[in-house]
Amino acid sequence: MIIWSFLLLISFTWSCAEAPSESTIRVGLAIAPTNLDPRLATDAPSARVNRLLYARLVDFAENATPIPALATWETIDPTHYRFHLIEPRPRFPDGTLLSAKDVQETYASVLDPNTASPHRGLFKNISRIRTPTESIIDFYLLHPDPLFPSYLVIGILPANLIAMKHPFHEDPVGSGPFLFEQRPDASRLILKRRHDSQLIEFVAVPDPTVRSLKLLAGEVHLLQNDLPPELVAYLAKNPSISLQHKQGSKFSYIGFNHEDPVVGQSLVRKAIAHAINREQIIQYALGGRARLAQALFPPNHWVGASQLQGYDYDPPRARELLRQAGFTAERSPTLIYKTSTDPFRLRLATIVQEQLQQVGIHLSIQSHDWGTFYGDIKAGNFQMYSLAWVGLKTPDIFRHAFHSESVPPLGVNRGRYADPLADTLIARAEGTSGESQQQKIYRSLQVHLLETLPYVPLWYEENVALSSTAIRGYTLRTDGNFDGLFHIQWATASTFQPKIKWQAGS
Repeated sequence: MIIWSFLLLISFTWSCAEAPSESTIRVGLAIAPTNLDPRLATDAPSARVNRLLYARLVDFAENATPIPALATWETIDPTHYRFHLIEPRPRFPDGTLLSAKDVQETYASVLDPNTASPHRGLFKNISRIRTPTESIIDFYLLHPDPLFPSYLVIGILPANLIAMKHPFHEDPVGSGPFLFEQRPDASRLILKRRHDSQLIEFVAVPDPTVRSLKLLAGEVHLLQNDLPPELVAYLAKNPSISLQHKQGSKFSYIGFNHEDPVVGQSLVRKAIAHAINREQIIQYALGGRARLAQALFPPNHWVGASQLQGYDYDPPRARELLRQAGFTAERSPTLIYKTSTDPFRLRLATIVQEQLQQVGIHLSIQSHDWGTFYGDIKAGNFQMYSLAWVGLKTPDIFRHAFHSESVPPLGVNRGRYADPLADTLIARAEGTSGESQQQKIYRSLQVHLLETLPYVPLWYEENVALSSTAIRGYTLRTDGNFDGLFHIQWATASTFQPKIKWQAGS
């Protein structure tokens, strides 16, 4: 009922209109990108926008296997990879061709502790980088790693501006398919498509109802994800709106501070896992637009572990685990659960709160604006929280998120999970040359992670895009990126656009 008190009072009149005279295509976001420097960005909106602004050495096919983007590669020996930049090479905005030196300095800066890149830990295996020519880059490793090419997805920055300590986070300079145009304020970002100068504006509108109204009013032309299912269903019925949906790999989870005396206990985390009715939440709160998750990667990924048996909804088992942890009806655990102020995320938090209450866990919900919430998570200032990983492609995420040495700023192990066996399995997989053997070790690691629960896996959310019929050509991607904006354009024929009148209601 969060949205209906507002939306049911909307009255629509439709009129046939010519293609819009205004040239800018607007994309509505729940959260604005926070950092336009690909060496520093970790949030999903920033990663998706940076992908448009910066070219990278390697990309991925739909099945998550690495494919050339800026460069092809060859294995000279197990610790020496040679990358050849593909001609014609892209140019930076000043017309300078991207060169091997730019690649070298980008990765050298990521490895520089002074940069404080959260991605630095992923590249600790690099011993040195050499550029014998303007189009060849040699990476030398400390030990063999057959997955190494798939890690090289950091957007390439110009070497001369790196040396000048240019503020890429607010003034991005890349060689991707889009150019940075301007950022009028913290909620708006305007890019220009290189090949035809089409302007694309990203507009952050945190409230999903207001975001939807802006789509209906023609103030934005595309929304992707971050909408409650009933709003998606409502908008999809509208003749001026086109709906696309696609199975996704966005991994939603509940995270914990493993240094906390309560949720740091494995028995308590397992009790929480058994207390949450994930299937019911997917059916009724997510409208069926998700599938159960047992691990970071879905079963169809090459390291996916389809044999994993997750935690069934079992309240009696949850109560027994709490009893084993020393909690009773008189001494029940009280936990703080952090989330954003997004109404749908708050609703999910309330459902989790009610389900945990049934097994004797008292949950206090703290909701904050995105900046405050995400800042607390990055700083480790939480007891329990819920977030999602988007765009995961390679198993290097296991080191990045779960290795004991990957505590920020060296990685994103924000919960301070420290498990010797997990560290050993991660190192063993990285040091194994055969893909089948690596696959076997990574699957063993996922079994262990499910047993020790650094996260409680929840589900993989479906991707949804809602676009105005005034535009066409947008294609939804499995990982939820914005590559469809390469081809989006105004519809050439007359289109129906809404004229909306509404008033606030109770």
